[in-house]
Amino acid sequence: MLVLSRKKNESIVIDDTIVVTVVEIRGDKVRLGIQAPKEIPVHRSEVHAAIHAEKAQQEPPAVSSTEA
Repeated sequence: MLVLSRKKNESIVIDDTIVVTVVEIRGDKVRLGIQAPKEIPVHRSEVHAAIHAEKAQQEPPAVSSTEA
Protein backbone atom coordinates (compact mmCIF):
# COMPACT_ATOMS: atom_id res chain seq x y z
CA MET A 1 0.00 0.00 0.00
CA LEU A 2 1.27 3.43 -0.91
CA VAL A 3 0.69 6.01 1.84
CA LEU A 4 0.77 9.70 0.90
CA SER A 5 0.35 12.91 2.87
CA ARG A 6 -1.81 15.61 1.31
CA LYS A 7 -3.16 18.92 2.53
CA LYS A 8 -6.52 20.50 1.75
CA ASN A 9 -6.93 21.14 -2.00
CA GLU A 10 -3.97 18.88 -2.87
CA SER A 11 -4.49 15.92 -5.19
CA ILE A 12 -3.09 12.63 -6.36
CA VAL A 13 -3.41 11.27 -9.90
CA ILE A 14 -3.93 7.60 -10.68
CA ASP A 15 -3.16 6.29 -14.17
CA ASP A 16 -3.66 9.71 -15.81
CA THR A 17 -7.45 9.27 -15.57
CA ILE A 18 -8.40 9.46 -11.88
CA VAL A 19 -7.80 12.50 -9.67
CA VAL A 20 -8.38 12.30 -5.91
CA THR A 21 -8.45 15.67 -4.14
CA VAL A 22 -8.62 16.43 -0.42
CA VAL A 23 -11.67 18.69 -0.20
CA GLU A 24 -12.01 19.15 3.55
CA ILE A 25 -10.45 17.98 6.81
CA ARG A 26 -12.57 18.06 9.99
CA GLY A 27 -11.14 16.41 13.07
CA ASP A 28 -10.71 12.72 12.24
CA LYS A 29 -12.68 12.89 8.96
CA VAL A 30 -11.36 13.70 5.51
CA ARG A 31 -13.63 14.52 2.57
CA LEU A 32 -12.28 13.46 -0.80
CA GLY A 33 -13.34 14.52 -4.26
CA ILE A 34 -12.84 11.91 -6.98
CA GLN A 35 -12.79 12.64 -10.70
CA ALA A 36 -12.92 9.49 -12.82
CA PRO A 37 -14.27 8.52 -16.24
CA LYS A 38 -17.94 7.47 -16.12
CA GLU A 39 -17.04 3.91 -17.12
CA ILE A 40 -14.96 3.45 -13.95
CA PRO A 41 -17.16 2.69 -10.94
CA VAL A 42 -16.19 4.45 -7.71
CA HIS A 43 -17.71 3.13 -4.45
CA ARG A 44 -17.02 3.26 -0.73
CA SER A 45 -15.54 -0.08 0.37
CA GLU A 46 -18.68 -1.16 2.26
CA VAL A 47 -20.85 -0.47 -0.80
CA HIS A 48 -18.37 -2.34 -3.01
CA ALA A 49 -18.52 -5.36 -0.66
CA ALA A 50 -22.34 -5.30 -0.65
CA ILE A 51 -22.48 -5.19 -4.46
CA HIS A 52 -20.15 -8.19 -4.74
CA ALA A 53 -22.04 -10.13 -2.04
CA GLU A 54 -25.30 -9.54 -3.91
CA LYS A 55 -23.76 -10.68 -7.20
CA ALA A 56 -22.42 -13.83 -5.52
CA GLN A 57 -25.91 -14.69 -4.25
CA GLN A 58 -27.40 -14.27 -7.73
CA GLU A 59 -24.88 -16.55 -9.46
CA PRO A 60 -25.88 -20.21 -9.76
CA PRO A 61 -23.53 -22.65 -8.03
CA ALA A 62 -20.82 -24.08 -10.26
CA VAL A 63 -21.22 -27.73 -11.27
CA SER A 64 -18.08 -29.77 -10.89
CA SER A 65 -17.09 -32.24 -13.61
CA THR A 66 -17.54 -35.20 -11.20
CA GLU A 67 -21.26 -34.40 -10.70
CA ALA A 68 -22.20 -34.51 -14.37
